[in-house]
Amino acid sequence: MLKVALAQLNPTVGDLQGNGLAIAQAAIAATQAGAELLVTPELALCGYPPRDLLLNPDFVSATGRALTTLAAQLPPQLTVLVGTVAPNPQAGQVGAKPLFNSAALLQGGTVQRFFHKKLLPTYDVFDEDRYFAPGQGSNRFDWKQYQIGVAICEDAWNDETFWEHKAYPIDPIAALADCDFLVNLSASPFATGKQHLRERLFGHGAQRWQLPTLCVNQVGGNDDLIFDGGSFVCDRQGQVVARLPQFAEGLAVVDVFPDKVQGEISPLPSLPEAEIWEALVLGLRDYARKCGFHKVVLGLSGGIDSALVAAIAAAAVGPAQVLGVLMPSPYSSQHSIVDAQALAANLGIATQMLPIGPLMAEADRTLGPLFTGTPWGLAEENLQSRLRGLLLMAVSNKWGHLLVSTGNKSEMAVGYCTLYGDTNGGLAVIGDLPKTQVYALCRWLNREREIIPENILTKPPSAELRPNQRDQDSLPPYEVLDDILERLLVQRQAIAEIVTAGHDPATVTLVQRLVTKAEFKRWQAPPTLRLHNRAFGSGWRMPLAARRTELP
Repeated sequence: MLKVALAQLNPTVGDLQGNGLAIAQAAIAATQAGAELLVTPELALCGYPPRDLLLNPDFVSATGRALTTLAAQLPPQLTVLVGTVAPNPQAGQVGAKPLFNSAALLQGGTVQRFFHKKLLPTYDVFDEDRYFAPGQGSNRFDWKQYQIGVAICEDAWNDETFWEHKAYPIDPIAALADCDFLVNLSASPFATGKQHLRERLFGHGAQRWQLPTLCVNQVGGNDDLIFDGGSFVCDRQGQVVARLPQFAEGLAVVDVFPDKVQGEISPLPSLPEAEIWEALVLGLRDYARKCGFHKVVLGLSGGIDSALVAAIAAAAVGPAQVLGVLMPSPYSSQHSIVDAQALAANLGIATQMLPIGPLMAEADRTLGPLFTGTPWGLAEENLQSRLRGLLLMAVSNKWGHLLVSTGNKSEMAVGYCTLYGDTNGGLAVIGDLPKTQVYALCRWLNREREIIPENILTKPPSAELRPNQRDQDSLPPYEVLDDILERLLVQRQAIAEIVTAGHDPATVTLVQRLVTKAEFKRWQAPPTLRLHNRAFGSGWRMPLAARRTELP
């Protein structure tokens, strides 16, 4: 029997000292638990994704030194596989990338050898071909009576018997099928339902090759990406026999026998809303912590979006570290103020009232000579949002709070938001959450007690920038809009397909036109926490200066 420890770590990108310390501490804990082999996530030493830090030779050199230092600090009886980068000896030749995405084998106080990632994803949020060369050779090693195969994340995602087609010409796992077991070092970002997909995929491969598989996944938020952990082990039959919790660091030790693998299984969230909630709380908490923020500020309008973001912020950094700013205008209803105050009381967060009526009057006076003879309209409406953005940024600048924006994905998709107004902020917390899911998450949040006041859940959504304004004055009902957006943006259906599904052709064409028109706003929006496979952020790359053909 072999005891293998899985270290589900939350690295900070670029923090070589801190990440190395976390690995060393995991190694000590693994040794105390009797483990003989420790496996860390992909690029655990430098953090994933390091992006263009990898173009800095000093950073690459420092990573190498940190790896050597780490090897000397580890318990001598423990063998460790650490995710890191390694220089490519062929760098400088035509077309050769300078680095490998690697797993380093640390043993006896030294770096023994490297295993290089073979499949380099270049889709969605991934851009690994920009930095890395594909690995060559065998990724296996003999240790005690076992032969261990080593794969890095994407290497295990090209099974042609699981997918409809292969994305790459080779399947690295096929070359490791005769090993005693496989370890996979992963930094696989969260998306709704992805843990189930991972376990089906790895379980399929384990059963196909009769190859017990240990997958160690990174956890934590890095920029717009959230990593959910959920590291797991599949036996030869493809059954999950061990799993670490999602959305939290952890260390698990599994027993590997010649004919079986066993460990403890942590349950997965029972509902999609629970999974999304945990992801958003972790994403905001880590964004604030890793960027050096201790407190959060946001605008409280009395609407459902700001209510949900306030609840997430209170859970992420603690109610005492959240400030909600109420900024009523002459068009704000009294119930919006009351609702916002009731929400703050439920959450236990502080509030500050900053009415914008006097600022609106002064802006009207200043702009009056220029706007004379023109009808009151969108510019005046948006001025209110921009005045609120100005005040929130002033609070953020004064005390160093992280300003979080409160817009949802439905609004960001069609541009129902104000540039330099409600889009202001350092992070868009629910920018990948459609409006209908905002309501669903709030109802789930209220499952045991009222956190989001009932009136916020039941009143018609409104920006309250003019008398009696309702969102549906400008947009289709959110149930209709969100279904069209799901089909258009995520499923990438053609307009004809969406119409065939039952939607009005004029409405579909309008939504498509609004999505295209709003691209310039999304380019200037804060980073958006990614919840779905098709999110506005690092994986969304649309041109601005382009001529679009109107689709039928």
